[in-house]
Amino acid sequence: MDFLLHHGITVLGQWISIAELAGQVFALAVVFLAQRRTLWTWPVQVGATVLLFAVYASAHLGGLAARQVAILAISVYGWWAWTRRQDPVFGVVVRQGRLAERLAMLGAFVAGTTVMALVLDALNASWAPWPDAAIFVGTLVAFGAQGAGLVEFWLVWLVVDAIGVPLQISSGLYFSAAIYIVFAGLVVHGWWSWNRSARRVAERRVMAASS
Repeated sequence: MDFLLHHGITVLGQWISIAELAGQVFALAVVFLAQRRTLWTWPVQVGATVLLFAVYASAHLGGLAARQVAILAISVYGWWAWTRRQDPVFGVVVRQGRLAERLAMLGAFVAGTTVMALVLDALNASWAPWPDAAIFVGTLVAFGAQGAGLVEFWLVWLVVDAIGVPLQISSGLYFSAAIYIVFAGLVVHGWWSWNRSARRVAERRVMAASS
């Protein structure tokens, strides 16, 4: 891993380590795969977490580094959950979250961000504890909702992207910032795709119930 962190390429005057390049490409692939609801989403995510943990730890972003460990655990859950939620027509079955689930996601994000920011600040583990914490908690909420097949996880990713771009730029991780912008475009498309699939599943269930 030390080799991957200290060797890289220069793009438009900005040096990018191999670890950051490969990790962000893998992370970008995860969004692409998630749109298609393929099980390959999760093993590719595992590869991204290992690489990005090293990148963020070396940049003294404790929240972003710690979230990679949490993402690894959630990826195992997501892989297991998606194997149990298969449909011969629609693949992984997705749905819109109920009001209670949406409120729970919002509450977890707000409360989790507050607690995590205070912890990072107390431990001096991040120079930007609040945005660092928001990205950490938002990622966990998004991946948890994704594993459960909830369409709203895409909206959480939009929030994470909006916070992540300026933080990455301030940290000198310009390539990662650019990847976050690309993420935003894929997230919007993913939101549209999952909503369409959720409507089809709901319509199919209504037709089956009425027949």
